Amino acid sequence: MSNERHGFSCAIAVMAKASEPGRAKTRLCPPLTPEEAAECNTAFLKDIADNLLAAGGTAPISGCMAYGPPGQVAFFERHLPAGIGLHEVWEPGFGQCLAKAMDVQFAAGHAAACVLNSDSPTLPPSILAEAASALMQPGDRIVLGASTDGGYYLLGCKTMHPRLFEEIAWSTEIVAWQTLERAAEIGVEVYRLPDWYDIDDAAALRLAAAELLDGHRFHPRLASSAAPHTAALLRRMRAEADLDRRLSPGLRASA
Repeated sequence: MSNERHGFSCAIAVMAKASEPGRAKTRLCPPLTPEEAAECNTAFLKDIADNLLAAGGTAPISGCMAYGPPGQVAFFERHLPAGIGLHEVWEPGFGQCLAKAMDVQFAAGHAAACVLNSDSPTLPPSILAEAASALMQPGDRIVLGASTDGGYYLLGCKTMHPRLFEEIAWSTEIVAWQTLERAAEIGVEVYRLPDWYDIDDAAALRLAAAELLDGHRFHPRLASSAAPHTAALLRRMRAEADLDRRLSPGLRASA
């Protein structure tokens, strides 16, 4: 296995929710129905799992899901490949969930730990491999992949730094900036990954459809993941559920 060859293991935990209508990807409603948003959640998780496994073919990465709500392991076992680990992580606050996911990975003996969002199925596996490579280098550092909405899609550490998860205005456009502030406070170097986008609203879903169905490119140099599960779902919704009209900016409020 790649981890054994390198003598180093970087764990990457996806912050995942089971696909329950009304509880998963709710910011996509409208224009999607709760059931469609839950379908998107499942497709995203499948593609992200595949991206983790692909990245693990070139870098010492061990992928897992830090999932909730409690008692939902059967959902993840049913939908995800066997090579993806499962850890139930359910805390009162989002920052606490992230910190717990980090703790679980370090406790399992990994030399580095990352948390990854569940909204970026088009993220290239090469970026995940780049994160692991940066964390393999000597010296303490943080790896940060900022999202275009001001949050971050990935945060990685070689040492647990609880301050990174404290006094953060979660789900706002200043999360990445505040995280960089916390890193400066504790004096840890930050390695920046390319910015990427989260599919968490109608505009981002429209961008994903343009990429996956129409051949548009998000990044000028990096090829997006093909995200076949997400692409197939969007293709079906375009053909059967009038997706393009519903994603039109002028119609969103009435969708």
